[in-house]
Amino acid sequence: MKAGKGKKIDAEEFDLEQFLPYLLNQAAEATSRAFQEVYRTTYGMTRTQWRILANLGRFGAMTARDICRISHIEKTKVSRAITALEREDLIDRRVSETDRRAEILTLTPRGEERFAELGRKAIEHDRQVRAQLGAEVAEQFAAVLRTLIASAQGRGEADDAPD
Repeated sequence: MKAGKGKKIDAEEFDLEQFLPYLLNQAAEATSRAFQEVYRTTYGMTRTQWRILANLGRFGAMTARDICRISHIEKTKVSRAITALEREDLIDRRVSETDRRAEILTLTPRGEERFAELGRKAIEHDRQVRAQLGAEVAEQFAAVLRTLIASAQGRGEADDAPD
């Protein structure tokens, strides 16, 4: 059966604007957009570059594959972002001692400084988003999101990131 052919779906059966995954995606995009102005305008970074910097700053040394897995970012995007971050002297890469095919990524001193600056701005952005919701609703919402994440990880969905 070709796409667009076959049984029409009644609007009452499926309403995209009520579909929870769609709403979650829209909320993530909307709340991220304001912070995107900080890393893009102030530092000229892409979203992927910021996410790599944030992961390395928070969790320490890891491989590009690790970043793809925990961030759900395609490996080609991660690879390009790593090259750009390395060119800006924000990250360093060295061959893994346990797997010569893998490279271990770490923040350089300049990268640590950038992460600290952006981290402070991210905390402030988070406070603003939480203030819009109110403390009680923000905590309930965070708990619901953690439940959804744990549920997906229990089904193995967290490991479905591209290799």
